Parts: sequence; C-alpha cells; structure tokens
Amino acid sequence: MTIPSLNLAIDRLRATGVCHFAVHVINAPYRAGYLLQDVLWEEAMAQVWGAWQEMFAMRSVPMVPYLSGVVVHDRASITDSLGSALPYSVRLMQTLGIHLWQWLFSGSIQTALNQSQGIAMGRNQPLRVRLDVRDPDLIGIPWEIMQAQAGVPAISLGQQVLFSRTITDVGALRPMRSDQMVNVLVVLGQDATIANGPITTAPPETNSDTKTVRLRLEQEAVALRRVLENVSHFATTAGCFVDTLVQPTPAELLQKLNSGRYNVLFYAGHGVPAPDGGMLFLSPTGTMNGTELAQVLVRVGVKLAVFNACWGALPDQRSGQTIPRSSLAEVLLHHGVPAVLAMRDSITDDEALAFIQTFAQALAERLSIDHAVAIARQNLLTLFKFNQQAWTLPVLYMHPEFDGELVKPLAEGLTQIPMNPTQFAKRVAVAGLRSIDKSQTWILRGGLMSVGISDGNDVVLDDPGVSRRHAEIFCRNGFTNPNATTYFLKDLSRYGTWILDARGWQKINHQEVQLFPGMQVKFGGSQNMAMEFVVDGDN
Repeated sequence: MTIPSLNLAIDRLRATGVCHFAVHVINAPYRAGYLLQDVLWEEAMAQVWGAWQEMFAMRSVPMVPYLSGVVVHDRASITDSLGSALPYSVRLMQTLGIHLWQWLFSGSIQTALNQSQGIAMGRNQPLRVRLDVRDPDLIGIPWEIMQAQAGVPAISLGQQVLFSRTITDVGALRPMRSDQMVNVLVVLGQDATIANGPITTAPPETNSDTKTVRLRLEQEAVALRRVLENVSHFATTAGCFVDTLVQPTPAELLQKLNSGRYNVLFYAGHGVPAPDGGMLFLSPTGTMNGTELAQVLVRVGVKLAVFNACWGALPDQRSGQTIPRSSLAEVLLHHGVPAVLAMRDSITDDEALAFIQTFAQALAERLSIDHAVAIARQNLLTLFKFNQQAWTLPVLYMHPEFDGELVKPLAEGLTQIPMNPTQFAKRVAVAGLRSIDKSQTWILRGGLMSVGISDGNDVVLDDPGVSRRHAEIFCRNGFTNPNATTYFLKDLSRYGTWILDARGWQKINHQEVQLFPGMQVKFGGSQNMAMEFVVDGDN
C-alpha cells in the first residue's frame, strides 16, 4: 500500500515584496487538502536565523530575505521563551526549529498536516512530508530541525512522519528494477587538504606526498567497506555488496558505473558548490560536476546517491546572489536520480562514519530510504548531542514519484504457510505465542502474526509501552532446505521488544531476530507480561 504523502512548496511572491512568501500544498492524501497560505518573513525570523548562523554555520548563506537594518540582538532576547536553564546552543536550536514550524505550518497548512496525519494513522502507516523550497535563498535553512514545540522531536527525527526535500520541476521517474541486495560503489576522491592546494598533473608515482595520501585513502576505503558490509546477517536482512574506487579518473568511474550492478553510489571527498551541480574532486587530475554525473547515474539505474562532501546540498552563489537549482542534490534529482543524500555544511569523518553505518544497517533491513535516514539521524543526535549541528547536516532529496524503496520489502518475500495442515499431503508446523502460565495461545496463521495495542492486530495487548502495531512474527522457508521453516520477529515499535537469551533479557528496537521454540519475549516495557514462542504446541 502506498504511504500517504503531503507535499509542500515554498516560493517568494516577488511582486508583493521580499518578505512575502506563499506555501502551497501540491499533494495531499485527501481531495480538499490542496491549499495556499501567504506568510511573511518577519524580523523575528531574521533575528533567530542570523543568530543560528553565527553559532553553527561554517559557510555563510544569505540573510533571508534581505531586511535592511536587521542586526542580531543579545542572546537572551532571542531564546528567553525556552528557559534560561538550557545551554544557549540548545535553546537556539530549539528556538529556530519552533519558529520554522510556526512559519511553515500556520493556518490552513497546519490543518492539512493534521488531517493527513490522521489519514496515515488510520491506515497504520507513517506520513511522508516532502518540502520543495523553490526560493533559492531559503534552501540553506535547516528545515530538518522544525519542531512543533519544545520537548517534541524535530520533524526529521520521527518515524511517524518521514521528512525529505523534493523538487517538482522534474520529469517522470523512469521504471526501476527491483533489487534484492544493497549494491554500493564507494568512491574516495580528494580530501579538502589536498584540493585546497595546487592540483598537480604529475603522475601519482612521481610524488611521494601523493603516494602517502593514496595509501591513507586506501586504508580508509577498507575501513568504510567493513562498516558497510558489517550489517546484521539475519535471514531477512538484505545482503550488502561493496566495491571501492580510490581517486579514480572520470573515465574509471564511468567504466565502473557502466557495469549496471550498483543501486547506491557513495562519494567521500572534497566538493564545492558550482553552477552545474557542484564540483567533485575525484583525483589530482580529474573533476566531475553534478550535471555530468547525473547522466550516467540515471542511465545505469542508481537509486540513491550519497555524498560525504561539504555543501553538496547548498546552491552556488555569484556576486552575493544564489543561483537557482544549482546544488549537487537538486541537479541530480532534476535529471532523474530517485534519491540524493548530501550535506548542508561540512561534516567530520567521525560524524559521517557514524551516520553511514547506521544508515547502511537500516537499508539492509529493507527500510525505505527516508525511514533509514531518520534512524541514522537519531543515532547522530545520540552520539553528538542536540546542541551540535551534526544531526542536522544530512539533507535528503527524493523524487516526488519515488516510494523510497531501495530493496524489496520483506513482505514481498514472505513464505505463506498453508492454512490447512493436510494441504499438499504433508503436515505443516503450527506456531504461535503462548502465555507463560499456558492460559492463552495465539496461533500464527497464513505465515504472519501482528502484535500491538490496536484492535486490528492478531495479538492485542494493552500493556504499557505497546505501540499501535508493535511487532510482526512471520515465517520463511530455509535457503538451503526449502522444506525447513524458520521464524522471525520484527520490532516496529517506539519502545522496543525484549528477548530472553543466554545473556538475559535483551532489548531490540526496529530490528529482526530469529525465533526458536521456547524463546520468551516481552512487548513494550521490561516489566510487561512474558510470552513464549512455541512450535507444534511444545511443552
């Protein structure tokens, strides 16, 4: 079932002045949701945005809009509403996030969001919110930090709302193949320290410094490959194949991509904004812009391009003016790449590796790309804290027609158990959950069992911490023996599921584990009722 989507667009109404903008609902899950709201960019917004840039931005972007005479006032006047007990950086992050939310989701747009969320909840699905920022001066704003109020997660951190950016002036999405594996081409180009110096045309073997750099990059390639390949190896997890290129020439990169085997391109190296979609420094003798790269990515069927390069999500500027649709992310999307993940500002190696590892794990677990980004962003926030901007740096762009599927969802590969145990003239195992005191038993029927607090689930629980659709238990035939059936539990919840193994009770959250007869589980809180997984009514 298609996930409901609310698509918004922001554009400047130039005929009425620089401060006047329009917010359009350009797609909604209900017919009456197509709305238009006029909004003003007032001095309070300019104040907070200016203060945020002073603290967090490495590369300045234009004040939006250009309000004459606006200066950043003292810190207390900007953030007092959130309480003085919090550090200034935390208060500033929250203040801008709340201001952005109130500016975008005002009046009828907030109503559209509420009704769309209600429809998504009724379908037991998340809501996709996609934002098309058409005014180039607004692109550098970290819309990912929007939050309705203090204490509420930012829009890009939740899993009930999947946030991404988009552009609508694109052609129709080309047909895409259905993949079973995450196939990644890792490209390590020049780093910033090399690119900031002179680019030499001498062959690498004649330059000892270049030899040292290449050796270090090769070591980094090995480490990154291990990170990407070291994902969970549950039977239900998609495999992850990784190939690497270190400082390739453009011809070498094109030759590798032309094999057509990759659905993900990951680039790490130096990049700068430029009019034709940025500039990537592949090697000391070779560069490539976004327009050139886009042609081959679309032709060979790459679904996701990830760039650990500075400012890949920012447009270029000339004489203080922002060039529309010039960022690497926008150019790739405009040419037909389904999804692009780029950085809004510079990101450290530690931050990038932490993000990529969690992101790759989530992709291998067959989550959609926007869902995987939300989980990886949460991990960045946990590691590097809310008062730092690391979690705000990744910016995801998705084609408005793309459903975010990188590999086939698990449900498409489920093996259905016949309802009649005598079907096909052989006995089929009966599996399910049973209370520890054996007073209640729930049978897994049709190969899938849902657990949650909502009435539509097969197992309905009202214990603390149980989500609407908390978990699923399902079966699959074995890979080596088609007659062997294995069982798995997939956690879908907010608070997690507890599994009892040799180490004691272990908590899983948005993970899959194999179930064995006699294994005990708890859904929600650690003090909730324990249940036993049984096969064939084991005693």
